[in-house]
Amino acid sequence: MKVAISVPDPVFDAAERLAKERRVPRSQVFSEALVEYVAKYDSSAVTAKLNVIYDEAASKVAPAFLSAQYALLSHEAW
Repeated sequence: MKVAISVPDPVFDAAERLAKERRVPRSQVFSEALVEYVAKYDSSAVTAKLNVIYDEAASKVAPAFLSAQYALLSHEAW
């Protein structure tokens, strides 16, 4: 999809240099940057990644520490 955007000159110049160095179209540089930006700030993606990690790895938290955490949570108003 074609999109018209405005970016500051230094950002454009940096993207132009990077595209030439990598020998890829400038639009690919912007597209890749946007993909990373969206992934960084997409909270559902972060949660999904953390869920995968915690589903695969056993918790190594000491039982006493877990008990203390649960005790604190029981006082939280959800």
